[in-house]
Amino acid sequence: MKQTVLHSEHLKLDAKMVDFGGWHMPINYGSQLDEHHQVRRDAGMFDVSHMTVVDLHGGGVRSFVKYLLSNNIDKLTAAGKALYTCMLNKEGGIIDDLIIYYMSHDSFRMVVNAAMREQDLAWIRQQAAGHDVDIKERDDLAMIAVQGPNARVKAHTALGAEATAKCKGLKPFSALNHKGIFIARTGYTGEDGYEIMVPNAEAPALWQALLDNGVKACGLGARDTLRLEAGMNLYGSDMDEGVTPLASGLAWVVAFEPAERDFIGRRALETQRAQADHDLLVGLVLEGRGVLRNHQKIFANGKCVGKITSGSFSPTLGHSIALARVGRNIKDHCEVDMRGKLVTVRIVKPPFVRHGKSCLA
Repeated sequence: MKQTVLHSEHLKLDAKMVDFGGWHMPINYGSQLDEHHQVRRDAGMFDVSHMTVVDLHGGGVRSFVKYLLSNNIDKLTAAGKALYTCMLNKEGGIIDDLIIYYMSHDSFRMVVNAAMREQDLAWIRQQAAGHDVDIKERDDLAMIAVQGPNARVKAHTALGAEATAKCKGLKPFSALNHKGIFIARTGYTGEDGYEIMVPNAEAPALWQALLDNGVKACGLGARDTLRLEAGMNLYGSDMDEGVTPLASGLAWVVAFEPAERDFIGRRALETQRAQADHDLLVGLVLEGRGVLRNHQKIFANGKCVGKITSGSFSPTLGHSIALARVGRNIKDHCEVDMRGKLVTVRIVKPPFVRHGKSCLA
C-alpha cells in the first residue's frame, strides 16, 4: 500500500491503520467517538496527503477549465478564491467532485479525491488535448486538514506570527501562499479551519507543532461521521459516474448560466432538468434505536423507492442519520428495511449539524 509522508507519525501515535483506496491510512488513534467530538468542540487534524493536488497552467487554461467543470470559474476573480464543483462525463455522470483555486489569470490548482487519482488525471489530460495547458501533479506536497471551532487559532500558533498576520483576514473558501505553504480556509467536516498544503519535507514538523499546540490527531473514521453530519457527499457512496449532480443534491454546483458556456455533460443535464423525473438525494433521521447503514432499501406504500447511500450513528445528535437517493415524490416519511423489519424514518434536508449544533427542527 502507498504511504503518506506522515505515515511514521501515525505509527508513533499507535494509530489503527487500514487500507483506504490503496493507501495505508489511520482510521482512528483509539476512540473514533472522542475524535469526532474533539473536532466539533475544539480542534482536530487529519492527514489528507493522499488527496491529489493538480496545478494547471497556460494561456488556454481558463477556457479549458470552463469546459472541464460543471461550475463556472468566472466566479473566481481574486487570487486564492476557491470553488466547489464537479467534473462530469458526457452523460452528466460525476467523474469526481473537487475544489479548484484561482491562482492567477493563467494558473489554477485543483484538489481531487485520492481514489480517483489515475482516472482523474487521465481524463483531464485527454480533455486537454488541443488546449494550451500544462498539467502537473503536485506529489511533492503533503496536506493536513485542521478543523474545529478552535482550529484556526491553534493552527496560527503552530504556523507562526508572520503566517498568522496573513491568515487573520482570510475568508472562507479562500487561500493564500506563505513561504511555500498553501493555506486554504476549506474543509470536509462542517467546521471552520484550514487545509494546509506543505512541502513533504516540512510536513512532519508542522504535524508535531500542531500536536504541541493541542490539536488532536484524528482518523478517517471520524472524518466520515463529521462529513455525514454536515450533509457532504462521499464519492463512491453518494455519487459516482452513474449519477448526475441533479440526482446527488449538487444542482447548486452546476452553472447553466451563461447559456453560451459549453461544458462536458451540459446537454445531458439540460435534458434531465427538463424532464424533472430523476431521483433526489435526501436526509433520513432515525430517532429510535438502531443504525442506518449504506445500501439498506427504502420503502413507501409497500414499494421499494430507493436506498441509503451513506448511513451511520451521529455522535453529535445521539441517533442515526443517513443520506439516501429516493423517488422525487417521496415526502416527509418513509421506511427502511433493517434486517427484514421496516422502520419508519423522517425525511429532512441536509445538513444535520452546522457548527456543532443540530439543524433538525
